[in-house]
Amino acid sequence: MASMPHADTPRLFVQGPLFAGAQVAASEAQAHYLVHVMRRSAGDLLRLFDGASGEWLARIATSRRGASLAVEWQTRAQATEPDIWLAFAPLKRDATELVVQKASELGVSAILPVFTEHTNGRINLSRMQSIAIEAAEQCERLSVPQVRAPVSFADLLGSWPPSRLLAAALERSSPAPIPPVAGALLVGPEGGFSPRELDVMRRTPFICPVSLGPRVLRAETAAIVGLALLQGRTWSI
Repeated sequence: MASMPHADTPRLFVQGPLFAGAQVAASEAQAHYLVHVMRRSAGDLLRLFDGASGEWLARIATSRRGASLAVEWQTRAQATEPDIWLAFAPLKRDATELVVQKASELGVSAILPVFTEHTNGRINLSRMQSIAIEAAEQCERLSVPQVRAPVSFADLLGSWPPSRLLAAALERSSPAPIPPVAGALLVGPEGGFSPRELDVMRRTPFICPVSLGPRVLRAETAAIVGLALLQGRTWSI
């Protein structure tokens, strides 16, 4: 009888494809995590996913540097997930990392950093992708959001697919609920969007200005609240 994974069975994102009998090479960082953090050794179980093949149970074949993982059987088939994007202005490092982590947990499919006129943060793209992977591993989603390279506000709007309605969170705006057809959320920097940017957004057909409530929220809070509201109108979290 096949062994069943426990709730504390480690879960890793790996490069696929995954199938019964496949041998997957863990990275040095993953091997270190399994052996020195999780205290696992050869023969122990873990779960793997690659964003396309579902989730699979595997065993550690070797537990040295660059561990080998032997794939056994599928625990969950790949399922359709929400196709929601988050565009946000980078914040201070801790706040930016929080936004990426929580957006990944809330199931976004793409994270798009955008530099606005008032943006006062920087982006470490590699670090952001690592946080997205870690969040996906921990929250048990079957995919990892795509973290895109940062662009300017003008370039974001210039390359935006017009069929994807963009809900722009504007503080002190008239109450307007997030429409269920919105496919993305835009959150500005601390201090908000500039008057010029606000004017551009109000004249852009695919942008829908929305309010997140009567209070002025911090940018990282607005991203989390906005995504929860958006997802609640379209999918189950």
